[in-house]
Amino acid sequence: MRLGVLDVGSNTVHLLVVDAHPGARPLPAHSHKAELRLAQLLDDSGAIGDDGIEKLIAVVRDALQAAEDKGVEDLLPFATSAVREATNADDVLARVKDETGVRLQVLTGPEEARLTFLAVRRWFGWSAGKLLVLDIGGGSLEIAFGIDEEPDAAVSLPLGAGRLTAGWLPGDPPDPEDVRALRRHARAQIARTVGEFSRFGAPDHVVATSKTFKQLARIAGAARSAEGLYIQRDLKRESLEAWVPRLAGMSTQQRAELPGVSEGRANQLLAGALVAEGAMDLFGVESLEVCPWALREGVILRRLDHMGNG
Repeated sequence: MRLGVLDVGSNTVHLLVVDAHPGARPLPAHSHKAELRLAQLLDDSGAIGDDGIEKLIAVVRDALQAAEDKGVEDLLPFATSAVREATNADDVLARVKDETGVRLQVLTGPEEARLTFLAVRRWFGWSAGKLLVLDIGGGSLEIAFGIDEEPDAAVSLPLGAGRLTAGWLPGDPPDPEDVRALRRHARAQIARTVGEFSRFGAPDHVVATSKTFKQLARIAGAARSAEGLYIQRDLKRESLEAWVPRLAGMSTQQRAELPGVSEGRANQLLAGALVAEGAMDLFGVESLEVCPWALREGVILRRLDHMGNG
């Protein structure tokens, strides 16, 4: 059957259409995305303003039309940290439901971490052993660890690249003092969680998902996306540590000219790099592998599991 997953994230609203049935690998059929930057549309009270809600409704309508055009039978709509943490989240969800008919399921941070972990586990299989999975989104950082399909530990921290850029790095290029302050803040937040994971022992394989990690791996020399899903793409901490000061000294326009960096994400890349570097350092990770599957695939796989058991 043809499934659609509608991901209302902090940076983008992304419809992924796949052909899928229980026990089979979901095959991507169509992708439709709009850069909305919900995390940056919050007002001083932490609410999504009327303008932001209207933009969200328009984008959801467009995605619904794309899903219908592509013959989607079952749509799985969900929202992550930008909607989850908006002070008027209930109002936003009600408006979207009333005006589009779409009932967005708001995932908690730990649910995001668990579903991303499921996708990574299915991608690498049981032979990967104990997995540590890192995912930097626009609004949050998810960390999960385990040997099964359900992680032993899963946490979500408010360390998304979009959120941190808006809150900590106003300059372009940013002020070195602001960069140092963000570095301290990110590391202090991550350090609080390390003990929760270290009691499970060392991971056999460390994996990262998300656009932020893909772009960092690309500028550090990993293969282009055009070379396909099955090329191994690694990010070494040594390479990342060399890139962080370079990114800090660049303007958004200069970052956008780097290989694999999209114009829409260039301003967030430094904040994402600081979080990635902090996580790798504090968890003692020398190298990680980038996984092409992440949260959207996890949502699809969970739905297929339920269909198979139904």
